[in-house]
Amino acid sequence: MKKFIITCFVLVLTIAAHAQSTSDIVGKWTTIDDETGQAKSIVEIFKKSDGKYYGKILKLLQKPENDNCVNCKDDRKNKPLLGLEIIRDLKKEGNEFTGGTITDPKTGKTYKCTITRNGEKLNVRGYIGFSLIGRTQTWTLSK
Repeated sequence: MKKFIITCFVLVLTIAAHAQSTSDIVGKWTTIDDETGQAKSIVEIFKKSDGKYYGKILKLLQKPENDNCVNCKDDRKNKPLLGLEIIRDLKKEGNEFTGGTITDPKTGKTYKCTITRNGEKLNVRGYIGFSLIGRTQTWTLSK
């Protein structure tokens, strides 16, 4: 009986750890170009001590027109694309991450952002005003 209880306890901990890992967005993600369908960059999403989630460009998989964010309007203006923080201030609310922003380094425009995870994929939605007016990209877990 004691072995059965220990086995059940270990099983519950394993399931809980797996559920935690598939509901979090921390990690390295491959972004996909909307126009070509090709991998565009690797973005690392991380959690800061303030409990919010941020994302920065780790690697460019396509040659950009500029190496800097020339169209950015804020503190990112003319900053190098590598290391550029494109996701800011996301908070976990239930099964989604929301309340933050995402910046398109090509246009320099910043949008409200919501991210949901589906296994090894992220649905990254950038929008203005209402979530209905925007677009969603699917990012895949980098290996």
